Amino acid sequence: MKKQHIFSSMLALVAVIAFAFNFNTKAVYNVDSKASKLTWKGEKVTGFHAGEIKLSKGSFTVENGKLTGGSFEIDMNSITCTDLQGEYADKLVGHLKNDDFFGTAKYPTSKFVVTKAVWQGGNNYKVTGNMTIKDVTKEAKFNAVVTVTGNELKGEVKDLVIDRSEYGIKYGSGSFFDNLGDKTIYDNFTLNLTIVAKQ
Repeated sequence: MKKQHIFSSMLALVAVIAFAFNFNTKAVYNVDSKASKLTWKGEKVTGFHAGEIKLSKGSFTVENGKLTGGSFEIDMNSITCTDLQGEYADKLVGHLKNDDFFGTAKYPTSKFVVTKAVWQGGNNYKVTGNMTIKDVTKEAKFNAVVTVTGNELKGEVKDLVIDRSEYGIKYGSGSFFDNLGDKTIYDNFTLNLTIVAKQ
């Protein structure tokens, strides 16, 4: 009976250790650039323009079922315009790619690195990180919804506001130039992001 009791106790101990080991897991999820989507919207006095940009790569770390870190890169040469068509869209995209805006020949990628992810309950997080555009890095904070299901992570960020003037993008900005009138382009632009990443 004593041997049986000792054996049962050992099995219970092994089960506890195994449970603890399995619970304290760390997993890396790599960004699926084809399944992920990033949209942008910029406004001016006379209206707005909008479009999409592709993610080139990235990865996220999940520990004990919670997001703990990660980063992703944006392919700035993939920028498109969705509110215009034909030559008008091409002209706008060309302007966004040149040195007045993102200078994609010299700065082909932008990057975001998570420095802190604070779980708020459910699938909600407050994320702090460093956004780099044109080799200028500024801190950004936003709310995100992150869902981990099996081997897939899905993250959603809505209405993330970026101030382009902080990254030295001055064209048409009332913060740098006077008397622009209806040619003024507002400094803030908005990003909406859906990231899909897989193990």
